[in-house]
Amino acid sequence: MPLKVGIGLPQLKTFDPSTAIVRAARAAEEIGYDSVWVFERFMLPADQSGPHGLYQMPDVPWPVRYGGVLDPVVALTLAAAVTSRVELGTCVLIAPLHVPARLARTLASLDAASGGRLIAGVGAGWSIDEFAALAPRPVTERGAALDEFLDVAAALWGPDPVSYRNERWSIAPAEIAPKPTHRIPVYLGGFSDAALRRVARRGDGWLPTGMPPAAVGATLARVRKLAAEHGRDPSAVSCTFQVGLGGSLAAVAGEERPPYTGSIEQIVEDIAALAAAGVDHVFLTVSNVVDDMDGYVDVAKAFHARLRAAGLT
Repeated sequence: MPLKVGIGLPQLKTFDPSTAIVRAARAAEEIGYDSVWVFERFMLPADQSGPHGLYQMPDVPWPVRYGGVLDPVVALTLAAAVTSRVELGTCVLIAPLHVPARLARTLASLDAASGGRLIAGVGAGWSIDEFAALAPRPVTERGAALDEFLDVAAALWGPDPVSYRNERWSIAPAEIAPKPTHRIPVYLGGFSDAALRRVARRGDGWLPTGMPPAAVGATLARVRKLAAEHGRDPSAVSCTFQVGLGGSLAAVAGEERPPYTGSIEQIVEDIAALAAAGVDHVFLTVSNVVDDMDGYVDVAKAFHARLRAAGLT
């Protein structure tokens, strides 16, 4: 099967939210992309020292682009309203930052309103500041909170009467609608052993980023082996890779070029290697390398044309 190729929507503060999402989503569909994607970031903390650093790594600064990120559900709803074909993906929603039933119903509503085009990519999160500001449970319980969301979502997306109870939430038997138009695929992010085992047990797919193609292939093989050990069809666990772009898209000389850097042609070579490693869907974070919508559309067109010329789409 051809590789599916998507594009991240321009949620960053350098883009006008009143026009950029609509233009980008329409352009993605017209160009021929298979999907559009959003991510979640609530804040850019002023204090990034110690455990407040990126991924809780001491004193590692957050990317400046994480300031002023447009709400992912708002962005995806705008995109859904002006498209009819592209899939609508989240990579990722940080499920533990939300009341689980509220998030599950929101996603069901978005899927129903879009005619069944949603891919629900969710993760456990890592920012102690975001958890302190939003989360019903502390950051130390983020894995359990993600599992809780998956349980609640399965109940709400299933047949009525819906009911659910644990030590924290109680849903009395009730009709809860709208239901999703289709079975919403749930993709899970993360690289830790616990995260990969959760993908193997519960995920329809895995959402990696930042890994070389060979490492992606090896890890995906491990996840599928674990899925088989849980009695699942390993081929049912798919993989969507976020190609995180950065820099100028200028060619990089030498054999030591980091993956997903350099020219469009070089990055397409990396994407071909991902496809050979078993990845079936990729998406490009184009808004990381441009500052305006004309540039966004031009780069989106150039990538898609090169991917098509390489026989990948």
